[in-house]
Amino acid sequence: MGCFMGIDLGTSSLKTVVMDESGTVLGMASRAYQFRSPFQGYAEQDPIEWWQSCVETIRQILAEGCVKPEEIRGISFSGQMHGLVSLDRDGHAVRPAILHCDARSGEQIRKIKSLFGEEKIRELMMNAVYTGFLLPSLIWVWEKEPQCYEKIRHVCLPKDYLKFRFTGEVSSDYSDASATLAFDVQKGCWSREILDRLDIPQEWFPVCFGTSEVVGKVSASAARETGLCEGTPVIAGGGDQVMQGIGNGITQVGQASANIGTSGQLSFQADRAILNPDLSTNTFMGYRKNRWITMGAIMNAGLCYKWFSGLFPDTDYHKMNEKIAKVAPGSGGVVFLPYLNGERTPHLDPDLSGAFFGINLQTGREQLARAVMEGVSFALYQCMEVCTGLGLKADSIIASGGGARSLPWLQMQADIYDIPVKVADTEEQAGLGAAIAAGVGAGAYADIEEGCHTVVRYKDFVAVPDPGRHEIYMDYYQLYKDIFASCRENLHRATLLGRKK
Repeated sequence: MGCFMGIDLGTSSLKTVVMDESGTVLGMASRAYQFRSPFQGYAEQDPIEWWQSCVETIRQILAEGCVKPEEIRGISFSGQMHGLVSLDRDGHAVRPAILHCDARSGEQIRKIKSLFGEEKIRELMMNAVYTGFLLPSLIWVWEKEPQCYEKIRHVCLPKDYLKFRFTGEVSSDYSDASATLAFDVQKGCWSREILDRLDIPQEWFPVCFGTSEVVGKVSASAARETGLCEGTPVIAGGGDQVMQGIGNGITQVGQASANIGTSGQLSFQADRAILNPDLSTNTFMGYRKNRWITMGAIMNAGLCYKWFSGLFPDTDYHKMNEKIAKVAPGSGGVVFLPYLNGERTPHLDPDLSGAFFGINLQTGREQLARAVMEGVSFALYQCMEVCTGLGLKADSIIASGGGARSLPWLQMQADIYDIPVKVADTEEQAGLGAAIAAGVGAGAYADIEEGCHTVVRYKDFVAVPDPGRHEIYMDYYQLYKDIFASCRENLHRATLLGRKK
């Protein structure tokens, strides 16, 4: 029986998963890292750090004896979306990668909007022009670091850099490419009109594949570094939202997921490219042509809870969950706005700051912690409202990411969304999705749907919404929106003052 490897390149860690054909996880390893922020609003990582983490996790799994190199029949990938990796003619990064959560390119955003205009942006890009996406980040490099721009010969997404290190060829996939603002989402190809108007060479952009297509083989040099067998098939993979969907068994139109990772997404499967006239959601290609996802995306999800917990070095997450579960809905009147690094859906504003409101003498650490979870859940509920307003719907939600590992947070989501929330029985859905794609590419499954049917299982636990708690939360949700509306200008002022050197 063959085995399949899935590599998930996240914002804060890289995880490698190996499973057999039945979906049993045989080995798992991870390496944490932290992106750098040399100036407020910047978010960068060195791609070499990703590759080192990849090599280390693979070698750890092989050393533990969970699987032999020759048993691995295919490797595929999931990765943080939008970010810019720029390579020179020799395949070396010309500068650190600019990540999805980077907010430096406001000036370039205004330039793109002025050059194209709203109607053309809707027609060509189908998504809002926002900081952290590959295209505006590339223009920022052009304008602010011309010495780096002159060296560029290839651009790709973060997980594509790992594929390049494995195969020696730069490639991407439809899902990740469609989240760059340089791609024609409806036709499934790089947009000559967008790139020509910006005078960016189209030959810099990689050939694209479906998620389960083979893009190359493990090279001799990559085999020496990782311990894998030379010639092992390498499969395209996809952006983390698509791969999490696969790992959660979400392949059918009408299914949806709520992900609380570093950032957060409320994502629906769709059989057409849905245009939101307000451009406050994202529509990207899915794991193959003629399949799309429409999602609301928030910049700060698990990142908020990680930030808050980091203020208390002694945090025991299990004990804190027990305390949070005892706090009543509404956190004793405390409301948290989770805009630590700007916001996408629905505000499309990279210059927002977060805030706590309603703190009083009875407010303790557990009330603040629960308010953070509730604030993130409110932000995702706003995403749901926008998506359902476009005609999308789901009977249940599959939760994933760090938010799926906290029982009180799962119950909060069910109570706020007023929809049952289920959880897959593996914590590494994106990595599992990548392993399923590897299995399809290697011929173990006929297609992604068969792979999901074979591999994905769900926990018996289902978070069922409570009508009384939902009613309480709707009062707080309205307060949450009202506070933002009244404070938006001051949140801007705080952000801009904080950026002054």
